[in-house]
Amino acid sequence: MRLLLDTHTFLWFIDADPKLSTQAATVIGDPENERLLSAASIWEIAIKVRIGKLGMKVPGPLDTVLAQQIAANQINTLPVESSHAVAVYAMPYARCIDGTDHKDPFDRLIVSQALTENLSLVSADAVLDQYGVTRIW
Repeated sequence: MRLLLDTHTFLWFIDADPKLSTQAATVIGDPENERLLSAASIWEIAIKVRIGKLGMKVPGPLDTVLAQQIAANQINTLPVESSHAVAVYAMPYARCIDGTDHKDPFDRLIVSQALTENLSLVSADAVLDQYGVTRIW
């Protein structure tokens, strides 16, 4: 199975955070599955670390820490292709629980990648189901 890890899923996995579901941990940990992390997630992490919104301290230069974690966990990076970006245009907005439109640009691009590349998305974010993505949690 080819898995695209949502940003929070990647962070919880590398930190062994108990917020990671048992099913998510099992599929990510299965060596038969290919693990992918979007360049969009790396971008999101960089932005959130920079503005202090991630709530974690990075033990060293961000590029080094991410490269080490990606290599140590045998995760491949998925570049953002123009086809992924253009596919976002055709995606309707999902509805959040509070009735607002789900407009998170990182989520929408990651969902677009999962749909375009036929990947299972490992994410706790149930609103993403409305996009028709195969979500594992």
